[in-house]
Amino acid sequence: MEARAIARYVRCSPRKMRLVIDMIRYKTAAEALALLRLSPKRAARYAEKVLRSALANLANKQDNVAIDPGQVVITHASVDPGPMFKRILPAPMGRAYWIRRRTNHVTIVVATKENVSVAQ
Repeated sequence: MEARAIARYVRCSPRKMRLVIDMIRYKTAAEALALLRLSPKRAARYAEKVLRSALANLANKQDNVAIDPGQVVITHASVDPGPMFKRILPAPMGRAYWIRRRTNHVTIVVATKENVSVAQ
């Protein structure tokens, strides 16, 4: 069985989030949660929240049966860019500097080990 979770408009640049997502791709959920918990990166907190949501969605699909995170594998994880908040910062001599605050959309798909066919 397979379940997914999506977090949209996460206030972190996609490039920084991809570093964290690349760390956990194709790992078991238990191993990924441990990696995210110990990571010093701010993006890891958002990724952990999405992974926990995907695990909860999988439990709901199985009629609220408790799941062992060691038996669940992350089969797909991706980060897509979201819209940018654009601001203007005054600069010397009448110029203006653009500030682009980037956002991203995180998608994580998990599946039980029986149903996994991951090509690494």
